[in-house]
Amino acid sequence: MKHQNRLAQSRSPYLLQHADNPVDWYPWGDEAFKAARDQDKPIFLSIGYATCHWCHVMAHESFEDPEVAALMNSAFINIKVDREERPDIDQVYMTVTQMLTGSGGWPMTVIMTPDKRPFFAATYIPKNARFGRMGMMELIPKVQDAWNDDRAKLLESAGQIVANLQTVGGHGQPGEISPAIIGTARRDLGTRYDPVEGGFGTAPKFPSPHNLLFLLAYGETKGDAKAIDMVSHTLEKMRQGGIFDHVGFGFHRYSTDSEWLVPHFEKMLYDQAMLLLAFTEAYRITGREDFAETAREIIEYIDRDLKSPDGAFFSAEDADSEGEEGVFYVWTEEQLVEVLGKDDAAFARAVWNTSPTGNFLPEASAKASVDNILHLEGDIDATAKDLKIPEGKLRNRLNHIRNVLLKARAMRPRPLLDDKVLTDWNGLMAAALARSGVVLEEPSYVSRAQTAVDFVMSRLLDSKGRLLHRYRDGHAEIPAFLDDHVFLTWALLELYDATLDPHFLKQAVALQEQTDRLFWDSDRGGYFFSGPDNEALLVRPKEIYDGAMPSGNSVAAHNLIRLGRLTGTAGYEDTAHALMTAFGQSVSRSPSGHTHLVDALQRATNPAFEIVISGKRDDPKTRTLLDTVRTSAPARSSVLLVEPDARGKTVRALAPFTENHEMIEGLPTAYVCQDHQCQMPTSDVEELVRQLTE
Repeated sequence: MKHQNRLAQSRSPYLLQHADNPVDWYPWGDEAFKAARDQDKPIFLSIGYATCHWCHVMAHESFEDPEVAALMNSAFINIKVDREERPDIDQVYMTVTQMLTGSGGWPMTVIMTPDKRPFFAATYIPKNARFGRMGMMELIPKVQDAWNDDRAKLLESAGQIVANLQTVGGHGQPGEISPAIIGTARRDLGTRYDPVEGGFGTAPKFPSPHNLLFLLAYGETKGDAKAIDMVSHTLEKMRQGGIFDHVGFGFHRYSTDSEWLVPHFEKMLYDQAMLLLAFTEAYRITGREDFAETAREIIEYIDRDLKSPDGAFFSAEDADSEGEEGVFYVWTEEQLVEVLGKDDAAFARAVWNTSPTGNFLPEASAKASVDNILHLEGDIDATAKDLKIPEGKLRNRLNHIRNVLLKARAMRPRPLLDDKVLTDWNGLMAAALARSGVVLEEPSYVSRAQTAVDFVMSRLLDSKGRLLHRYRDGHAEIPAFLDDHVFLTWALLELYDATLDPHFLKQAVALQEQTDRLFWDSDRGGYFFSGPDNEALLVRPKEIYDGAMPSGNSVAAHNLIRLGRLTGTAGYEDTAHALMTAFGQSVSRSPSGHTHLVDALQRATNPAFEIVISGKRDDPKTRTLLDTVRTSAPARSSVLLVEPDARGKTVRALAPFTENHEMIEGLPTAYVCQDHQCQMPTSDVEELVRQLTE
């Protein structure tokens, strides 16, 4: 049978990578399932993403190999799925893979019946068996024999797996959620904290910025200096390590060791967004200039390498180039001399700790390497002391060297850019930019956030106003999932906070209504991941675990609490409470696996103010009141600006409790409320400070 190329029409960069394989791939869809039924074959489902290193390894070893492909084509109908385009499929079959193997990851391999019921799951599979791991050459004939000769047993096993999946189903177990778990999460993280290298646990180490954001909020409200120190030390070590790109900025995916030295080199948009938030909040609380500087460096990287000409953000950059991981980022000492000349190369060596024998051995390669990952052994201040150079002089010289290396590196073959635009990741990046714009007092960051949100709101809605998930090559497709809705709502709330333009609050309220309509589980509470118009899978998943990114339900909880306080509508906080209760037992059993949800509980229970300023925005007295609120109110207080114009009318319609919050004697006036009790309105700055700080 002639091999057909069915992936060439796809818009997914990941599927396009496999379009020329000798494997007869199908995209996920009716054609594939019909073929499986007609030919009476099981389905080989392979899930990965464009910038996944081990996906490339398995592709080179097996999917590009005619011998393996011949076996696959004979035994299976083969389906490729991009997990970033179809996170719903990924979630369902990842749950299966974790149930069957005890762990998960990509590439993910699931073998299932033509009606999508799985009976085998694994992650990376080599071509030939090694070290007790079965290879493709052994696995495929085994599965084929079992399908032909012992099918009843396979089907029974598939039935049990589906029954277990429907019990687990990602629904979480309900139960009341006690504020006591906030302290438990803090203690859990304290126990797992690495006091030498920062971070939590041992290798591999993930940045997990939502853990850091939780600890910062905890430290700030409880006066827990140790919680803030754990975050500061972790951010410092990450910024010094090889997980940070010292030439081009931005952070790699995670560290394969416990010292943050050797990363998996892919760079994901969502990691940049979450780390931007962590560095921004750490700067706000500690005032440490190096944290502000790192936040700006992340934005510089995003601007240069991940921004589309229209101001939206691309998804990721690959770890591999020229067929190897990390090649784009590492330097031999010889290359440094060649590019920089002897003196600057010696200086770079002293600062970035390179050696003639190298410090990077790629995981997939056994050969010795002389490649170096640039990294710092201490902060710049300590390095300057070691080298006996004034810090300012060291920074200037290092900056010059960095720019020379950046230009030289740009001549190398670049890793693949995954240029699809995802609504959820753009929402997250826009939220982080708007927040850092406020904290770092950089209005341009806020306008970048606004441009990205405008892009999504104009290009990623269908004719009925339904939000869509993915945009590429001028086409928006795939009805949006929960994460798309809640991350975009987060961005709108940050934009409202940054600009006090009620247009953003109005959009956030409308989007929240749509989220409730499409995803809320009216029987058991909490939000489903997919909507009624998304494809029906074996289960309708519900995610609460905060993994590489916070879960949609955790983010929704934060949004609901913020909306409740901004609009004065108790229904939002009722929904937030029902959401937390829907997962209460699961979260209480493992609070530190759900830190973003626990942080929402912190937001709900910590003291904060609802502050209304009545006045014209361009009146200097109004500005003074707003600036006073920014500097003196507890973190996470909500602020509304009610102007004597059409914008003010919009605010009053969204937040009816502001109906009588007028200027007094023609002067801009502040109204400070907490727990449904308001203090006397005031136009006096000193009195406002007293109300906010007592």
